[in-house]
Amino acid sequence: MVTPAARREAVAHLVEAYEVSERRACQAIAVDRTMVRYRSRRPDDVAIRARLRELAAERRRFGYRRLHVLLRREGMMMNHKKLRRLYREETLQVRRRIGRKRAARPRVPMALPQESNQRWSLDFVADTFIDSRRFRILAVVDDFSRECLALVADTSLSGLRLARELDSAIASRKRPAAIVSDNGPELTSLAILKWQQDNAVDWHYIDLGKPQQNAFVESFNGRLRDELLNETLFTSLAHARAVLAAWRDDYNTQRPHSGLGWLTPSEFADRSRPSKQWPSGAALPEDFAPMAIAPTAQKGSDVGEALLKTG
Repeated sequence: MVTPAARREAVAHLVEAYEVSERRACQAIAVDRTMVRYRSRRPDDVAIRARLRELAAERRRFGYRRLHVLLRREGMMMNHKKLRRLYREETLQVRRRIGRKRAARPRVPMALPQESNQRWSLDFVADTFIDSRRFRILAVVDDFSRECLALVADTSLSGLRLARELDSAIASRKRPAAIVSDNGPELTSLAILKWQQDNAVDWHYIDLGKPQQNAFVESFNGRLRDELLNETLFTSLAHARAVLAAWRDDYNTQRPHSGLGWLTPSEFADRSRPSKQWPSGAALPEDFAPMAIAPTAQKGSDVGEALLKTG
């Protein structure tokens, strides 16, 4: 019996059950009568609460900060502290999923790109259909704008298929100066090594056991799994491709990104073009400053020349 509401209920119970006066009931449990008689003048915010519940139901893994951005877009302006209070009262808190324990490793700083298409990151994510068959997803991310450039789902993704998907991404944008990836068999295949040489793309392989050196796409993979893969039952490959395409469009054009000043990746990329001027209230995040690049493994072009000569 700590909160005022609980104390008011206790006083009401004593008055009804033992037929005593309110004054006597307050004296019995040491409660101030002014607190019992107080009636809040705070508005109930029915419309805001209803819309907040709707957005939380649609975006089940969004916290109050991202929901606050979405409400502001709809014209519902309020202090973030008030929104957090409503968020708690509606019991909309997102529970953190507890994964298996991992050994802590020191974080290695990486050089941040200064424009779009300067560096891409790519990685694979695995999931299953409802009949337990497995499929894989190729994720390609622009490290500057955080745009998702491709989400390719299939039961098998070879090096040749990866090269074709990269060509497709380049056709709709521009050739990147560098690509970062791990040392998976598809990424170190002869098809990818030849593609690197033909397209003059500098390919950086991260050190073995150092996924933090590919932090941008690893962070994206976490959002993809948390907000989509863990929330969806895939019935077929066609269904998975349709859902991934819709989520990719939403991620690029609707979802506010905390690392981009709560802009969407598409908005950030558009404002970062040389011909665009940033508004006075929107500045580049402080993280976008030149830093020393993390040590990486051998570059793909060098490895490609050696393998092609010996193969």
